[in-house]
Amino acid sequence: MKLWSVLGNSQKLDGGAMFGNAPRALWERWVAVDAQNRIDLACRALLASPLNGKTVLFETGIGAFFPPQLRERYGVLETRHVLLESLVQAGFQHEDIDVVVLSHLHFDHAGGLLAPWVDGRAPELLFPNATFVIGKAHWQRALHPHPRDRASFIPELPALLQASGRLELVDGDYSQALGQAVRFHHSDGHTPGLMLAEIAGAQRDDGVAQGGVVFCADLIPGRPWVHVPITMGYDRCAETLIDEKRAFLQDMQARNVQLFFTHDAACAMAQVVCDDKGRFAAAHEQAELLGWELG
Repeated sequence: MKLWSVLGNSQKLDGGAMFGNAPRALWERWVAVDAQNRIDLACRALLASPLNGKTVLFETGIGAFFPPQLRERYGVLETRHVLLESLVQAGFQHEDIDVVVLSHLHFDHAGGLLAPWVDGRAPELLFPNATFVIGKAHWQRALHPHPRDRASFIPELPALLQASGRLELVDGDYSQALGQAVRFHHSDGHTPGLMLAEIAGAQRDDGVAQGGVVFCADLIPGRPWVHVPITMGYDRCAETLIDEKRAFLQDMQARNVQLFFTHDAACAMAQVVCDDKGRFAAAHEQAELLGWELG
């Protein structure tokens, strides 16, 4: 199986919002900040093929569905659908994707499902041959969003996904579409029902998977957030997220599972390490994956 880090449209968002209650004097050591207090963010997807005999895309980034005014408001830098171009560079078309796995349906993770905005045209779903895999608990959140994150959802998207007839809602650790090849970890700190997809590596003698890759989504958007106390202002419950993140990182380190970052502008994947004081960090960083083989 080979893996590609596939870039989608990129954003600039307020650094204070991205680092929660951490002061700028701390977080500006980790990222560059512009005159408007914004930092660079990727919207990176992970492509795997063949995975359980299928070509699988983990998330789709923010895409190009916003009209110009909203594109500017949310700091989307490109007008074209960058994800589609990146898939072509990896040797694929969006029609080639068999499964799209979505950690959650916030627009910066699911907007790439839609065709680029055209004035007067209704939103149009791409990936015509894909099964769309989403957590059942989060699906309910998307159908009935809370005022805190209602603006993070695309109102038309649930109906389009339902109408496709290719929607699978996951209520457990595995999906029908991907079987035992992908295990889902569940988190509620950022949004209810967020799913973190772990592509299984080799099995130990006791049957436990090790050496795989996990899509960290918004539990850990990039390297700075590997540090357990760092959360985002966008998170639903920071204390819940911190507890989830600590347990998650302990598990990933113990099994040597590498972390794949969606929002880190400069790093696609890294290993997790822990020092003698129990502080987690990223190491052995890879800027991109270009047909990287998962043994």
